[in-house]
Amino acid sequence: MSEPISIDIWSDIACPWCYIGKRNLEAGLASTASDDDAPQVNITFHSFELSPDTPVDFDGDELDFLAGHKGMPREQVAQMLDNVTNVAKNAGLEYRFDLLKHTNTVKAHELLHHAKAEGLQHEMEERLMSAYFTEGKHVGRIDDLVELAAEVGLDADATRDALENDKHLPAVRQDQAQARAYGIQGVPFFVIDGQYGISGAQPPEAFANVLRDLWSKRGAPAEEQPAG
Repeated sequence: MSEPISIDIWSDIACPWCYIGKRNLEAGLASTASDDDAPQVNITFHSFELSPDTPVDFDGDELDFLAGHKGMPREQVAQMLDNVTNVAKNAGLEYRFDLLKHTNTVKAHELLHHAKAEGLQHEMEERLMSAYFTEGKHVGRIDDLVELAAEVGLDADATRDALENDKHLPAVRQDQAQARAYGIQGVPFFVIDGQYGISGAQPPEAFANVLRDLWSKRGAPAEEQPAG
C-alpha cells in the first residue's frame, strides 16, 4: 500500500474562502472515491489569523469591520459579500453575513489544536465554521467555544481548562511561524505532501486532478517516476 497523500491546510475560522475551499476539497475527494485506485489522504488543519488585532467582542457588523479593515466603501463591501455568498451557495453553504459575529479567532485555533489532540479536529473545524458563517454563533469567547466543543464530543471541563490556560497557544504560534516560513500570506493555502502549494478556494476538479496525479505517481515503478 502507498503512503497516504498529506494535505496540510492553513486557514482561519473567519475566512469565508477557507470554508468554501474546504467544501471544494471534500467534493474533489468525493469525486475520486469511485476510482479503481482512489487516492488516500491525511488532512491536517493549521492556524492562520487574518486579523489578530480584532477584539473578541467587535462592536459592529461584518460590513463595519471590512469597511474599516480594508478601507472600502460600505456599498463595495456589500457587493463583495454578495459575491462570496453566491460562491458559497454553489459549494452547498448558506452564508449569513447578516447574523455573523465578528471576533478574534485565536481561542478557536487553540480549540482546534485541543480537538486535534483528541482525534476530533475535522469535526471541530466543521462545527466552528458552520457556527460562524451560517448560524451567527460567537466563536471567540471561551464559554461559547466550550459549548461547541461538547457538541462534537469533547469533554467540556478539559476543553475549558485548555483554553483558560493557553495550553495550545504555542502550537498555534508554531503553525503561524511555519506559514511565514512557507511564505503564506493569504488563506486558504494547501500544502500537498510538503512540497506542492495550492492557493485559494480552487474548484473541486482542480483538487481531484492533483490528487489523482500524485497518487498515480505513488504507484508507478521507481524507474518510471520523474527524477528530483
